[in-house]
Amino acid sequence: MFISPAYAQAAGGAVGPDYGLLLAMVGMVAVMYIFMIRPQQKKAKEHRALVAAVKRGDQVVTSGGIIGTVARVRDTEVELEIAEGVRVRVIRGTITEVLAKTGHLSKTAAANEDEEEEAADSSSKN
Repeated sequence: MFISPAYAQAAGGAVGPDYGLLLAMVGMVAVMYIFMIRPQQKKAKEHRALVAAVKRGDQVVTSGGIIGTVARVRDTEVELEIAEGVRVRVIRGTITEVLAKTGHLSKTAAANEDEEEEAADSSSKN
């Protein structure tokens, strides 16, 4: 006939498991974790902290490029004032950057700054 019978190769000696291949696979997973997964997790954690710290008066940028001042903070959304009398509601997660924090200082921080200014003034007079 046209098709010749195929014969299986003779079985060779028993071969043990290839630990080199296993080691290479583990190495590839480790490199992927170090260079890709871990930095993304770190960046996501920083973004969550940034969004959680947004408060009234902060100037922010959204992922759509809208720059505005936070007028009101709710659970999942933020109301931004983008022009005088013009307010829009955006989802908190779309905030990508905080340009300027509010200028409110605690009493102790304000007192420390006043003391530093007085010390600087008195040293410059002498």
